[in-house]
Amino acid sequence: MSPELIAVLAVIAVALAFDYTNGFHDAANAIATSVSTRALTPRMALALAAVGNFVGAHFGAGVAKTVGDNLVTLPTGIASLGVVFAGVLGAIAWNLITWYFGLPSSSSHALFGGLVGATLLATGGIVQWVNIAEKVLLPMVLSPIVGLTLGYLLMLAILWLFRNGQPGKLNRGFRWAQTASAAAMSVGHGMQDAAKTMGIVVLALYTGGFQDDKTHIPGWVFWTSAAMLAAGTYAGGWRIIRTLGRKIIDLGPPEGFAAETVASSVLYFNALVLHAPISTTHTITSAIMGVGATKRLSAVRWNVAGNIVVAWIITFPAAALIACVTYLLVRPLFG
Repeated sequence: MSPELIAVLAVIAVALAFDYTNGFHDAANAIATSVSTRALTPRMALALAAVGNFVGAHFGAGVAKTVGDNLVTLPTGIASLGVVFAGVLGAIAWNLITWYFGLPSSSSHALFGGLVGATLLATGGIVQWVNIAEKVLLPMVLSPIVGLTLGYLLMLAILWLFRNGQPGKLNRGFRWAQTASAAAMSVGHGMQDAAKTMGIVVLALYTGGFQDDKTHIPGWVFWTSAAMLAAGTYAGGWRIIRTLGRKIIDLGPPEGFAAETVASSVLYFNALVLHAPISTTHTITSAIMGVGATKRLSAVRWNVAGNIVVAWIITFPAAALIACVTYLLVRPLFG
């Protein structure tokens, strides 16, 4: 095999490994609320999330093109594949660290941070800071605000509409409704997160000279990325599921339905309309906080929320730093 082919295969391998860790790290995004409210059993919820992620991946082409073409300019030749390899390894490392501590950080921003960190050290590499600000940093700030606000407003509307309902009947009804909202959330997660892996694979194929179009996504890339994300999701990420489902607020079926509905709507709009790669973690977590705040502000465990926000803030630079160190180690292999 040629050095270029070996390098491309190495990048594809770590991209799919990232996809798998993304699945078990972010499984909580889709199912934590449904599990905590007992709308679904854990295994049923994981199976639903895996199928939804697989389906959603096939609608994420716009996000994949943004990731693969608009965030960094790589150096020429095989050295560029070393940058991508190190960047993805940095993201994997940060995913594992935050999973160990049960923190729902953003796999998306870990990936973007890793790519930026490795690119900064590469001769001829250019970070497109304007696009990073517009496509990554701005949505990183806005999506939690939108999720928090819409979660609060939707929950207020539900409380008003069903103010005369019997709690027992309402809970049973919303448990059924949560099956639909959890499925919608899973599809939205697939649109966003599988698409980011697809963007990396296409970037590797184009850079290695194995395809001429830097935006074309081959069919096998759709299927492989979707399958790996689904497999990782089904493996489950129980540490983070416990944090999202139980430690931020005490969720009931109406609250779970409201949070999932808001989060999935935000994910769909960004993936299908704006083609913006946003964090599913930020979106669902902030929606849960907004829903909880309708009870009373003290209903939200703000110390837990504060730890999560700190993890959000440091994810991008932490993954970038890990990727910098990794790139220094692997650069001789991609010379």
